Amino acid sequence: MKQMALDLRTWGGKRKDAGRQPKGRVALVSHDVRPELDGRTPVHVVLRVLDDVPSLRTRPVFEEICAAFKAGGERNGFRLTHYSVQGNHLHLIVEAADKKTLSRGMQGLAIRIARAVNRAAIRRGRVFVDHYFAHQLKAPTEVRHAIRYVLQNRAIHTGVPDFLDRFSSAAEGAPVRPATFWLLTIGWRRARGVPRWDRRVPL
Repeated sequence: MKQMALDLRTWGGKRKDAGRQPKGRVALVSHDVRPELDGRTPVHVVLRVLDDVPSLRTRPVFEEICAAFKAGGERNGFRLTHYSVQGNHLHLIVEAADKKTLSRGMQGLAIRIARAVNRAAIRRGRVFVDHYFAHQLKAPTEVRHAIRYVLQNRAIHTGVPDFLDRFSSAAEGAPVRPATFWLLTIGWRRARGVPRWDRRVPL
C-alpha cells in the first residue's frame, strides 16, 4: 500500500498578520522585557487612552487627574516630576530607583488615573489602550528636549511659540515632586541652548 502524506499545520516561521493586533487606531506598546534602570536616569512615559474616553483636557477630568497625581506621584523611590495632559494621552517624566520601582509606581499611578477619569466622565471599564510606553533619558540634552517637549507639547502641536500649557506641570501649584536625579536638577540646565522658559520649570 502507498503511504499517504499527512498535511499537518505547522506553527513555525513568519506568517502574515501574525502576532498581537492593535486594539485601536495605534499599534500596541511592545511587551518586550524593559531595560534595567540605574537609579540615575529619568524616564519619559506616555499613556494613551481609548477612543471612547472623553477629552482629558476638560476641567472636571483634569482636576481628577491632578488629584491622582497628588495621591500617587511619589511612592518608595518613584517620583512624578513633570507632566502634560493632552486630549487623548499623557506625557510624564518620572524618576525611579530601578525597573521594579518604575513598574510598581506606574501601575499604581495608572490605576489612580483610570479611576479618576471614569469618575469624572461617569463611565466604567478600561481607560488606557495598553500599558505605558517608557523611554530612558540618558543625557543632559536629551533631558532638556524631553522637558521642553512635555511642558510645551501643546505649543509644538499648535505652532504658538513659548506657550506654557496650563494642563501641564508648568502651571503654578502643579502636583509634582521635586526632582532628585542630577540629570533633572542640574544636568539638563548645562545642555546647550537652554530656552528662556527654564525659570518656570518646577524643580
